[in-house]
Amino acid sequence: MKASVKVEKGLEQLFGSYDANLKLLEQCLQVSAHLADQTLEIEGGELNVARAQRLIEEYVELVDSGVHFEDNEVRAFLRIVAEDPTVTLKGLAEAGRPRTLGKKSIAPKSLNQRLYVDAIKRHDMVFGIGPSGTGKTYLAVAMAVDALLSRAVNRIILARPAVEAGERLGFLPGTLQEKVDPYLRPLYDALYDVLDPERTERLIEKGTIEIAPIAFMRGRTLNDAFVILDEAQNTTSEQMKMFLTRLGFNSKAVITGDVTQVDLPEGRRSGLMEAVEVVNKVLGIAFVYFTERDVVRHQLVQRIIRAYEAFDQTRASENVRKNS
Repeated sequence: MKASVKVEKGLEQLFGSYDANLKLLEQCLQVSAHLADQTLEIEGGELNVARAQRLIEEYVELVDSGVHFEDNEVRAFLRIVAEDPTVTLKGLAEAGRPRTLGKKSIAPKSLNQRLYVDAIKRHDMVFGIGPSGTGKTYLAVAMAVDALLSRAVNRIILARPAVEAGERLGFLPGTLQEKVDPYLRPLYDALYDVLDPERTERLIEKGTIEIAPIAFMRGRTLNDAFVILDEAQNTTSEQMKMFLTRLGFNSKAVITGDVTQVDLPEGRRSGLMEAVEVVNKVLGIAFVYFTERDVVRHQLVQRIIRAYEAFDQTRASENVRKNS
């Protein structure tokens, strides 16, 4: 099959230096393309040609609307669109636009964060997995607030497992709610940063926003809700299955976690790690994996994460040598 696209102003950047991006497009989508008389001729299989034509037309449309692409972004987007037919260039570009929520403007700061925001928009259930500081929880809370303010959902439910990491919950003073509140504090912090504290408290008092340990989810069906399960690596297999089956009509669920920081007792398998194996091919569920390159905290955090990864790899290699 052949298709022709008129070369408009702005396509030069898509082609890249010495047509490097155009060659990448050919390689990724298995098409051949050449320029003749200000027209780009694309040849290949019907589906691949249609995808290439759609990508180029979307690019021209976005450039005409004022969107600016960095050269490294173009190459990264080409690879992503080629690997996943459900992802569009327009969707990735829109995922990166700033959102004004309450008192501040929020925008993804890395490519994986864009993929994450785009996945949350397009799927009813998304897993965000990676190290701390990559914006998994913060962006999920921002998207939940956006959905609430635009009336796409009627409530936000934020849940976390109340897992004891080095201290016994029962020895803490106060009521049950006062005992578990410290475990839920990061969720409050994210909400207070997106919305002002007074408005957040009003929404909590009305029940529009609910923050609770995951155990409080049992027996419920969550309709018209944006549900976030944070620190999911500390759920048990039973808790994860229970949470994943709570989703009701017109609802979204985002599950975040870091599989390198499991605080469960020895011998208990992480529900998040099991879920990755069980539901990773279920239609309608998206997985986005973050790395230290997505860390948006102090630059030292990236270095610390890399140092721990190197340490773990060295220790694993030593254990293999000892046992062989």
